Amino acid sequence: MEQRILGRTGIEVGVVGFGAWQIGSAWGEVSEADAEAALEAAHRSGVTFYDTADVYGDGRSERFVGAFRARHPEVFVATKMGRRVEQLPEHYSAANFQAWNDDSRANLDVPALDLVQLHCPPPAVYADDAVFDALDAMVAEGRLRSYGVSVETCEEALAAIARPNVATVQIILNPFRQKPLEAVLPAAEKAGVGIIARVPLASGLLSGRYTADTKFGEDDHRNFNRRGEAFDVGETFAGVDFETGLAAVERLRPLVPEGATMAQFALRWILDQPAVSVVIPGARNAEQAEANAAAADLAPLGEDVHAEVARVYDELIRPQVHDRW
Repeated sequence: MEQRILGRTGIEVGVVGFGAWQIGSAWGEVSEADAEAALEAAHRSGVTFYDTADVYGDGRSERFVGAFRARHPEVFVATKMGRRVEQLPEHYSAANFQAWNDDSRANLDVPALDLVQLHCPPPAVYADDAVFDALDAMVAEGRLRSYGVSVETCEEALAAIARPNVATVQIILNPFRQKPLEAVLPAAEKAGVGIIARVPLASGLLSGRYTADTKFGEDDHRNFNRRGEAFDVGETFAGVDFETGLAAVERLRPLVPEGATMAQFALRWILDQPAVSVVIPGARNAEQAEANAAAADLAPLGEDVHAEVARVYDELIRPQVHDRW
């Protein structure tokens, strides 16, 4: 698999990673056996970057990833912290950071974390020097090797990139969320900050498998967060109205290369952006993990294809999402 440098960490990672939200919570039931099989299949397919968070299943995802890493210590694991408390800037404190760090290190069973990301913090956090001083101190103490920020908006991404020791920015990027192409990716590339592309399949919309009749379980955020009831609505279907997303998928379907899936096409579109370090699709089972990794084998998409993806975005998606995030 193609390798790229993960921003200021200086570490090379495979361009397709593994997003471990699905094996933690909020995507319907995923058994322990399926979670382990998905992680192992990703590893066999050349995936070296695994992204999790302390709140995914209240540590369930971290524990799965930790057991997996014990078998494969060479992999790179990123986690997140900050969503265990009410989202007030004052809760992003050195004392809370240390407590959350202790929990994550225990769940992952490591003395130091490879990468810790603030988990979509309140906007005021980006301007607080004390927050980043506390993170620098944790690096100096050996609690973590590097840190980054997972963001909701492009404005937040640019604020994080401006911080001298932020190694990575994680942001929603896919054919339905193209705004980061305008300023965020160029700024990250110039600063040497890694870009971790999340929600790459728009919560499955870009898999091409859904129809107007598709139903999601009550414990699936694609059911309970359609209007942002539980967290930012941009995390569900990338903030796109479900019916509009289905219509856009049908416009994109003829662009999919022969022998590839719609999901692989969407992942390849992201990988065609050179400022992206790694894309992190989720997987519920081994088959999905293997198919995601195979997207790295596709040839880059042609300029005409990229132009048509931009046209579909401008005509159907842009009015709903572009100015919101």
